[in-house]
Amino acid sequence: MLMRCLKIELRENWKIQSSKHVSRTGNQLSLDPTLSENWLPTKVPSTVLGALVANGIYKDPYFGENLKNISSEEFKISWWYTTSFEIDEAQAELDASLNFDGINYKANVWLNGKRIADSKSINGTYRITSFNVSHAITAGKNVLAVEIIPPKPGDFSTGFVDWNPAPPDGNMGIFRPVTLHLYNDVRIKNPFVQTKVDLKSLNKAALTVSAELHNTTDATVTGTLTGQIEKIRFEQEVTIDANSSMLIEYDPMAYPQLTFDNPRLWWPIHLGNPDLYKLELQFIINEKISDATQITFGIREVEDYWLNDIHRGYKVNGKKVLIKGAGWTDDLFLMDTDDNIEAQVKYVKQMNLNTIRLEGFWGKNHKLYDLCDEHGILLMVGWSCHWEHEIHMGVPVNERYGGVYKKDDVELVAQSWEEQLIWLRNHPSIFVWTVASDKVPLTELEQKYIDTFSEYDPTRPYLNSTGGVGSDQHVIGSEDVISEISGSSGVKMLGPYAYTAPVYWFTDTKFGGAYGFNTETGPGAQVPQLESLKKFIPEDKLWPINEVWDYHCGRYEFADLNRFTTAINERYGTPSNINDFDKKAQAMNYELMRPMFEAFQVHKDKSTGIIQWMLNAAWPKMYWQLYDYYLMPTGAFYATQKACGPLHLVYNYGDHKIYAINDYSYTIKNLKARIRIYDIKSELLVDKIIAFDISGDTVRPLYTIEELDNLSSTYFVDLRIVDNTSKEIDTNFYWLSTQVEELDYEADLGDFAFHTPSKVYADFSLLNTLQTVDIDLDYSFEMIDNQRKITIKLTNTGDVIAFLINLKLVDKTTQESILPIFWEDNFISLLPGEERTLNATFNYNANAELKIEAWNSNNITYEKTSH
Repeated sequence: MLMRCLKIELRENWKIQSSKHVSRTGNQLSLDPTLSENWLPTKVPSTVLGALVANGIYKDPYFGENLKNISSEEFKISWWYTTSFEIDEAQAELDASLNFDGINYKANVWLNGKRIADSKSINGTYRITSFNVSHAITAGKNVLAVEIIPPKPGDFSTGFVDWNPAPPDGNMGIFRPVTLHLYNDVRIKNPFVQTKVDLKSLNKAALTVSAELHNTTDATVTGTLTGQIEKIRFEQEVTIDANSSMLIEYDPMAYPQLTFDNPRLWWPIHLGNPDLYKLELQFIINEKISDATQITFGIREVEDYWLNDIHRGYKVNGKKVLIKGAGWTDDLFLMDTDDNIEAQVKYVKQMNLNTIRLEGFWGKNHKLYDLCDEHGILLMVGWSCHWEHEIHMGVPVNERYGGVYKKDDVELVAQSWEEQLIWLRNHPSIFVWTVASDKVPLTELEQKYIDTFSEYDPTRPYLNSTGGVGSDQHVIGSEDVISEISGSSGVKMLGPYAYTAPVYWFTDTKFGGAYGFNTETGPGAQVPQLESLKKFIPEDKLWPINEVWDYHCGRYEFADLNRFTTAINERYGTPSNINDFDKKAQAMNYELMRPMFEAFQVHKDKSTGIIQWMLNAAWPKMYWQLYDYYLMPTGAFYATQKACGPLHLVYNYGDHKIYAINDYSYTIKNLKARIRIYDIKSELLVDKIIAFDISGDTVRPLYTIEELDNLSSTYFVDLRIVDNTSKEIDTNFYWLSTQVEELDYEADLGDFAFHTPSKVYADFSLLNTLQTVDIDLDYSFEMIDNQRKITIKLTNTGDVIAFLINLKLVDKTTQESILPIFWEDNFISLLPGEERTLNATFNYNANAELKIEAWNSNNITYEKTSH
């Protein structure tokens, strides 16, 4: 059958230039490509500053304080983007639409001398716009000119809140794809598959398929819309009036083939496979394909539920899911690559997290969302708090509703929401929409959101805010975060965001502790490993901590590391140099992150979710990250991986009990827990073995650690699970203090109670007295499924614990770490005489060798290399 349709992404051969250097009009620029041939080359998507950096105009903007040298003044005027593309005569006879998925902030557009759009029709970062250019395209070369008008204070643009400095260009530019869609008479738009699962049996699912048809001609058109999902076919003949649109829907009652028996359901990680299907649609006129499209979707059903009528939780396919996630940000200049995004999603999976929260509609295309679909990672998606506070928006805001309260703004944001929702709604990974962050939407605006959900996506719940529960304490803002329409969101945003002791997460019942759904929280700074610090801190500023370090912290209350360094000094002892600081920082990164995730699992009966703030880094930074900008994991990465393991043992800092956790949905029998306690000299004080079974999605206490006489002030607890074949399937190793850390709930932090500090700290100073140990190892490399794999056998040959062993693969020549790297475990500790085998996977084409760092062992690089 003849196909008369084509989608061309206009990705290559773009040029950019500041309007300061352009004297020609858009009309002229779109008629003569030679007028811009000497401009700077770029690709789209790209922000203006991203393009300038790629061209070397600004070198190493993330190093030291270089970003300060980029003035925002040159980005307060418009910039031009131009490109050219060619189509043949047959293609030029087709109908055509020019589509912009994202322009920041406004634009005027010309194609071949014709003005296609102005700044009234392209107005708003999150508008998705499409223009009929059938009259403007021509056979041969076509020239497109786009004038980008930057965002100004008060505009609803991208935002990085207090996470890092703002991009000097405000992310102005064409930051999402531009496509030319060629078709014949009728265009297919916005296909959608809604799935309804039989939650009692899970063996049936009813699909409702819909799409919009747009007739852009002056005549009535009759044709057939056909659909196919694997071997299932369905079709419907339709007649569309001239210059009009209609919604076509295939209901499973009328099309019984859309009721699937034994469907392959989409599940999040640890609950099942994230199976996907493909829908293909064609509109056929007189046996010719007028237009065609396809989408990927998953069969799954999402619900919310209420815990004790206060806290909201979520189910997927009828199964409760304890949300365990972290907050995402794009690169500061929106320069993420597909490979980089894929590595990060795989890191999320490696850490046993099941969720990413997007505070903002991040992503320059669908790549992030596609990868989460493929890997079974849930997504929370919605607006950022950047628009809710004057300090970020740059203009006064409404204390209750934030920056969206004027009539025109309400209309703009509501329309933007509708377009983002339609753009993303087929992704099964998205389980909830978040229409506000710190505040609630204006009542009129929330009603518009509700109307949008009803018309365009009734398949998921929404949150009126990611705060709500406990907002009467006014930790963030002076208003109670309660909607006039929908009441409390049922989730909380009560911090902490800075240094917080492990015991807090298990014992706090007022703020951010392990109860309900904490949508953003964390123990504060996670300083990168030394190797990464050297990449963005000048050598003469590497030690002691100084203003360059501070510049790479957060903003406002989070503009330095004072709380972090105070805690290190009090708990581990003041570092004597940068190397001593590095090992203590990573130890504390690990020790502070693990209990946060573990507490929410131990308290499953009263918890529904936890989001670490944050997951990643928009640029090299000191705060809020599980791995750094260069994809080097911090100690917090491996702490999270350990804490979120689906079957493991946990020490509760609050009641001093050992708990077994099973996050799987099925019962596991014939397990044995081994619990050992060692003093600082590695003398074994307790060795207890407990046989147990554990039901699915369950927590059970196994053992209480009693006070021991003459216990050293720093001591160790080692936890293991073995299965019925005596195979060790879980390890967990704690360093603890007899000096109880005391929380200071009475501390005066001003209007923003962003954490609960300590008034007495734990004492780990005896770790500095650990004897040096030797670690023997053997390792080998192999290729598996186009990946390289290293297998390592480590042996602690000494009679004291080998503490916090950090394994790294490095390039033999440069000695730089190979990243991304996927270790099954790291920052491990080995008992006296213990052997352990670990592996990691990676992709790298040059020779790699192994490097070992440990708290109480000399750093060693082993010469055996991969080839």
